[in-house]
Amino acid sequence: MSMPHLTQARVPLTREVEAMNPYGEREIIAIPAERDLTVYVDKRELVTLMTLGAQPEWLVLGYLLNQRLIASVADIESITVDWDVGAASVKTRQGIERIEERTAKRVVTTGCGQGSVFGNLMDEIDAICLPDEVVLHQSSLYAIVNAIRLKESTYKSAGSVHACALFQGEALQLFVEDVGRHNAVDTIAGWMALQEQGGSGGHKVFYTTGRLTSEMVIKSAQMGVAVVVSRSGITEMGLEVAQRVGLCAIGRATNKHFLCYAHPERLVLDAIPPPPVAGRDRTASHS
Repeated sequence: MSMPHLTQARVPLTREVEAMNPYGEREIIAIPAERDLTVYVDKRELVTLMTLGAQPEWLVLGYLLNQRLIASVADIESITVDWDVGAASVKTRQGIERIEERTAKRVVTTGCGQGSVFGNLMDEIDAICLPDEVVLHQSSLYAIVNAIRLKESTYKSAGSVHACALFQGEALQLFVEDVGRHNAVDTIAGWMALQEQGGSGGHKVFYTTGRLTSEMVIKSAQMGVAVVVSRSGITEMGLEVAQRVGLCAIGRATNKHFLCYAHPERLVLDAIPPPPVAGRDRTASHS
């Protein structure tokens, strides 16, 4: 398969500004450098994404895949990002069939920065088939949570961003931060498509600091990932989608605590912690 040509447009992820602390002192701190990127497909304006701009080509590719506007990497000839004008120019090999009709309906999602998806969120999810054999061991879950805790990140230095990560077992394959979790998951989807030529997520585990909304669950399932872990919780529609597609949704994952919301048969309990001390409220201990 012929791979698309991608630019390597890089920009600083943070900028320094002056702020006043509680003592009335001025100090220099770093904040995320949010910027707009307008995506053009075959010279037709499609959408403007608000992003840090860490890996804009992967972001655009993943966005097109997750919006189901393209079927695979093979549909793209090139993605050219120019930060001087804040634009990403996508050239397809044969155009996108019925693009006006398919992008006419836009649903504003719960993603930070108001993410959006084209068409009906629930379209085609019943056609997704996740591999039955994929499981996650409890001990590996704890290792994943700890790896994220130790990761040097823009969030630690500047705050105000979401992070997503892709693991193969306990091995971290890719860590992405952006102003919205929907951008981070799209960037990972783009990277996966390039690495695997559109192949299945296999035994990979997807991690996000954001809540598991229907958008996040659908995108993870479309990537072929059967286990998703979140530091936050899950929405009602996110749970419904996870149950329908066979995705193991784990939330509230911090330290040795977690809640498995959907398909617990994919979670192998091999590191069960000792029971809580008698009389101690289990919920309060994790607040």
